[in-house]
Amino acid sequence: MKEGKKTPVSVQVVDANGKVVSLKDYAGKTVILYFYPKDDTPGCTLEALAFEEYLPKFKKLGVVVVGVSKDSCASHQKFAKKYKLSFALWSDPEQKLIDAFGVWQKKKFMGREYMGIVRSTYVIDAKGMVIKAYESVSAKGHAEEVYAFILSLSKDSKGTKGKKS
Repeated sequence: MKEGKKTPVSVQVVDANGKVVSLKDYAGKTVILYFYPKDDTPGCTLEALAFEEYLPKFKKLGVVVVGVSKDSCASHQKFAKKYKLSFALWSDPEQKLIDAFGVWQKKKFMGREYMGIVRSTYVIDAKGMVIKAYESVSAKGHAEEVYAFILSLSKDSKGTKGKKS
């Protein structure tokens, strides 16, 4: 999914509790939608913990964080409980949202090629448009990078762009 594109707001998946959800549920809000390969793996845990650390700052700016993978609801519940994650985790085993955003791609690990989720993050504005796309990201430092972008939006909207704080 490229910047400037409308998101597929009607694509439905389920949250960690099995409730049917979609981006339509967050209409009018800025959303950080991040796709990750697998619960409770080193890189995915590092990324989730970083988003959790920044969550109060995102909330203060009115921004919602949602993580998406193919993992089951039960796996998401276990992952969230183990690491005290308080943001939404969506389960997409049928790859509806994953395919809509184009993050299911050929990957390489130790010389082996396979299909999987490429770690990607999308900042979606209140109108459902992708305003920033981060594709093939590194888990380390990524939440901080996204926060800096969100903060720049907040400053822009207050007319402080270019001013020193």
